[in-house]
Amino acid sequence: MTVSREWLRYDELRRYVGWTDEDAERVHSLKPLLRARLPELIDDFYATIEREPKVASVIVGGQEQIQRLRVSLLGWLEQLLSGDYGEDYVRRRRRVGARHVEIGLDQVYTNVALSRLRAGLMRMLEQEWAGDLEAKRQAIRSLNMLIDLDVTIIEDAYQDAFVARLQEQERMATIGQVAGGVAHELRNPLNVVGTSAYYLLNAKSVTPEKYVEHLLRIERQVRTADRVITALADFARTPMPTKVPFCLRACIDEILAQESLPPTIDVRVDCADALPRAIGDKAQIGIAIANIIRNAGESMESGGLLHLEARAEPNAIRLSVSDTGTGVEPVDLERITEPLYSTKARGIGLGLALTKLLLNRNEGSLSVESTPGKGTTMTIRVPRVPKGDES
Repeated sequence: MTVSREWLRYDELRRYVGWTDEDAERVHSLKPLLRARLPELIDDFYATIEREPKVASVIVGGQEQIQRLRVSLLGWLEQLLSGDYGEDYVRRRRRVGARHVEIGLDQVYTNVALSRLRAGLMRMLEQEWAGDLEAKRQAIRSLNMLIDLDVTIIEDAYQDAFVARLQEQERMATIGQVAGGVAHELRNPLNVVGTSAYYLLNAKSVTPEKYVEHLLRIERQVRTADRVITALADFARTPMPTKVPFCLRACIDEILAQESLPPTIDVRVDCADALPRAIGDKAQIGIAIANIIRNAGESMESGGLLHLEARAEPNAIRLSVSDTGTGVEPVDLERITEPLYSTKARGIGLGLALTKLLLNRNEGSLSVESTPGKGTTMTIRVPRVPKGDES
């Protein structure tokens, strides 16, 4: 069964803080003590909001909206004490955090609101508890741990929103960078088309041979322009990724089966035994790997060795793709992932730019090492399933 990235993250964090089934049982045991007093906690919560203009300003639906929010908060508190902290719990918690982001509530106020709810729950627990003091201490510890984990869910929602905004800013900056290069990429074929059209329209006597020659020249330049526009369109409409666990080795095998590498290139794949699953959009990461393999193949026109090596790291899977091709000059190395920058005579310069974009959107990275005349190694890192969840 496929599990969400949010659940994997939550499960990793609760293992880190030492959350156990006993903690869940202890928190659930507090429900009979606290349930009747939850409305009192909700009254205090919204009375405080009414006194804070910056928080109250995001509630634009008046008392009707506040009443709906009170019902939602009661459900949130009851689920906190439910004892069931599986994937549905995380999904619903995550939805609350995402809603706070949507309405524009400053993260600071989200944190202090949770702090106020925590303080109220602790005060009520102190007042209602009539049992063993050590058991109370353990119950308080478990409840605090659970609320801390809830804070991380909400903070992750804010972090994802920040990353999405940053990626949008980068996309707009890239579009501006691309726009500057589009003129150069299209001006050359348009100039050729214009020159040939002018000749055909104005020459007094055009031989059949010359006529065909200029028509073919126009056709070639139209294809060049179309290729540039298609590549730019593909680059611009890259969707946001859908991140799920997947087998990187199977992804590599599928790509190699589809790529038409010359028989003069010897391909070797070296994947570590029991390689954990990667986390990301399999299609997008597959495109990134395919672009790297294609670049490596094109650099070895006379044949050579293509070596793919995958290894697990603590938080990622590292895939290195090495070739024995022409290599990249130092002056070009820092720019080869820029849009519309190419070291190839007939290259558009979007393949590695798209590769970098896709990896960044999947929380991965790309690094390049190269020696002119000897070859290039491109290394990507993509997130992996946390240790303990490899199965």
